[in-house]
Amino acid sequence: MKNIWNEIEKRILVLDGAMGTMLQAYKFTEEDFRGERFKDFQVPLQGNNDLLSITQPNAIKEVHAKYFAAGADIVETNTFSGTTIAMADYEMEDLVYELNYESAKIAKEVADEFTAKEPHKPRFVAGSIGPTNKTASMSPDVNDPGYRAVTFDELRIAYKQQVEALIDGGVDVLLVETVFDTLNAKAALFAIEEVKAERNIEMPTMLSGTITDASGRTLSGQTAEAFLISVSHIPLLSVGFNCALGANLLQPHLEAIANKTDFAVSAHPNAGLPNAFGEYDESPEEMAGQIQEYLKKNLINIIGGCCGTTPDHINAIAEVAAKYEPRKLLVNV
Repeated sequence: MKNIWNEIEKRILVLDGAMGTMLQAYKFTEEDFRGERFKDFQVPLQGNNDLLSITQPNAIKEVHAKYFAAGADIVETNTFSGTTIAMADYEMEDLVYELNYESAKIAKEVADEFTAKEPHKPRFVAGSIGPTNKTASMSPDVNDPGYRAVTFDELRIAYKQQVEALIDGGVDVLLVETVFDTLNAKAALFAIEEVKAERNIEMPTMLSGTITDASGRTLSGQTAEAFLISVSHIPLLSVGFNCALGANLLQPHLEAIANKTDFAVSAHPNAGLPNAFGEYDESPEEMAGQIQEYLKKNLINIIGGCCGTTPDHINAIAEVAAKYEPRKLLVNV
């Protein structure tokens, strides 16, 4: 099997777009989310997109196939909320292993189909590991700054379960993404290193933070460069940013890290900023035009899309990316 390390040196790799944006188009009802298996479940399940890997697997498969057909080299598993901590909202903590395993298996089946058709362009699956809905370095209570809703160890244990299931399901790379609290990310990275050591395996890891607003900082207060420095002790395939900002607003933060790291650099920005209705209006052509500026400046190795991006966006991005050489890696970590 072709290795992602080899491929990333040959070309700019294209990541997929937004799973949530695509799933909204299906207009799934509460009954669709439940399926037959969960029809009598005790709490509402609509909105639990990860569950659709079990109750609507064909839709998940279709979305992956559309992104690969649009030119993506890597698709993310449908597991953004696949931890016991996040699944507690739906009282589905016991389902976490199955959700991650099935999501990885679905994505891998589609990736293998496309690789078989186009062996010169191998397709990869990234196990998506989201930030959870709790933060380890800030208090959710303004009246008690020392309070924490979750501990590092609770996060580590939750992430470890997710990581094991994703690896068992066949992912090629792990993607710790949308990092707003670096301490949460460190718990995930610690869990990954733990599983790698226990299983005596290699597993490439991508890390993607989120610059939350015009302050140029993550929610837990780090600048782009500080974020990079604080995770550089971990052996990563790539480091970069996703979500929160459109491509043009993300560029200065990529510039801040691109010449300061030996890791590959990734970006998957939103399709602009949300409008008054929370929707994203930036066209594929507009977004690809902004991303071309990254490519001209030799900033990235992996490029994709986050909120509001569709296969049309990824297709436009892939066409632009194909015209440029990838940012040179100083070392193969």
